[in-house]
Amino acid sequence: MKLKNLVALIAVATITTAAADQLQGRGASFPGPIYKSWITQYNTQTGERVNYTPTGSGDGIKSIKKRMVDFGGSDKPLKSKKLTKDKLYMFPSVIGSIVLSYNIPGIKDAELKLSEKAIAGIFSGEITHWDDAAIKSVNPDLKLPHEKLTVVVRADKSGTTYNFTYYLSKLDSRVFKASKKPNWKGNIIAGKSNAGVSANIEQTKYSIGYIEYSFKQKLGLSAAQVQNREGRYITPTLKSFQDAAKHATWTPDNNFYALIAYPKGKTSYPIVAATFILLAKEQTEANKKVAKFFDFAYKNGDKIATDLGYVPLPQETKDMVREYWKKIGIK
Repeated sequence: MKLKNLVALIAVATITTAAADQLQGRGASFPGPIYKSWITQYNTQTGERVNYTPTGSGDGIKSIKKRMVDFGGSDKPLKSKKLTKDKLYMFPSVIGSIVLSYNIPGIKDAELKLSEKAIAGIFSGEITHWDDAAIKSVNPDLKLPHEKLTVVVRADKSGTTYNFTYYLSKLDSRVFKASKKPNWKGNIIAGKSNAGVSANIEQTKYSIGYIEYSFKQKLGLSAAQVQNREGRYITPTLKSFQDAAKHATWTPDNNFYALIAYPKGKTSYPIVAATFILLAKEQTEANKKVAKFFDFAYKNGDKIATDLGYVPLPQETKDMVREYWKKIGIK
């Protein structure tokens, strides 16, 4: 064999082996920033390689169902019946929040207050201008312009959208239903993933949209104070997210299925969500590696999570997940 051909074969073999040794995940963009940081930390400290592509929850579910990846990410939890049908396991990884980010010249971060009535009106298409009475009534000191609202939503099937529309359904169940890709009304533009929505808000004056908090932080976007179920206006902060997360309830009996948006509590921010990992039941060896990675993140990644504005899982939840892993034979 010629030396040139031998070198080419060795190169192909090396690439193939590297790919085989690297865990592959894809799905929810909501936890994309924290997974990226955890993966970097994990690789630095262990040498192990993980790749995660934030393509959206719909793609994450599809990819693991088709066994295209080692694990899928989804902000929409799957019920036990669905998991059984598709031969999947599921557990939570971290808790995040959805903020209402806006681009109104002259109005700074957290200066705008949005009532439940205003939020429902904006996302139903009933409120079309920034100086609508429902917005002005709770913002008497702001100079709200008579400019048409542009509502920025997700173009792809999204767990962020699912959790946000679940929240909206609590405000008005006649108008809104929880959905990964609803039929929005009004002056709509759509972006793919949290990154795409964030970019559209940044580039579009008089726009408003829903994004995961860390994307707001990364781009320096403005986000509204939001009225919670106790009637108080809550600024999106790590503390208000943590207060909300305290009300989450989990059980391994139903594979940790939980929707935690619209929590109780006077100081709770009202739009929070957990994000989940999906595993294929028969991929035992890959699942052990996935569990090893997330166990590392549980032990070492809390500071990274809080620095990015996520809420780490409570210790008792982490312990329940570890017991779950033992039960299904991957730890």
